[in-house]
Amino acid sequence: MESFEVSKRVEGKINILYIKGYLDAHTAPMLEDEIQGLVDNGEFQILVNFKDLLYISSAGLGVFMGFIENIRSNGGDIKLSNMNSKIFRVFDLLGFPTLYDILEEEQEALTKFNS
Repeated sequence: MESFEVSKRVEGKINILYIKGYLDAHTAPMLEDEIQGLVDNGEFQILVNFKDLLYISSAGLGVFMGFIENIRSNGGDIKLSNMNSKIFRVFDLLGFPTLYDILEEEQEALTKFNS
């Protein structure tokens, strides 16, 4: 089994999640738990930085779809940043750019939250 890690940093009201490794059916529950913990604490401004993500499966994509409606209904959003071209292609093929702000750099996403 490939490794996966989630680390977190807070900038103002925005929770930034850094995901690393392989996000698949075995590791998706780790990301789900992290996001669920934020939602349970009333944290609805979430930025996910993909800089160190090497692979994502449909189970990984499903994590984002599972939370977006609840987060947006609470006035929040999930923004995505720093995807490599391979990961972006997966999101693009499934139409995610019409549903999510996918930004090249973390700072761009932070600015977009504050605008």
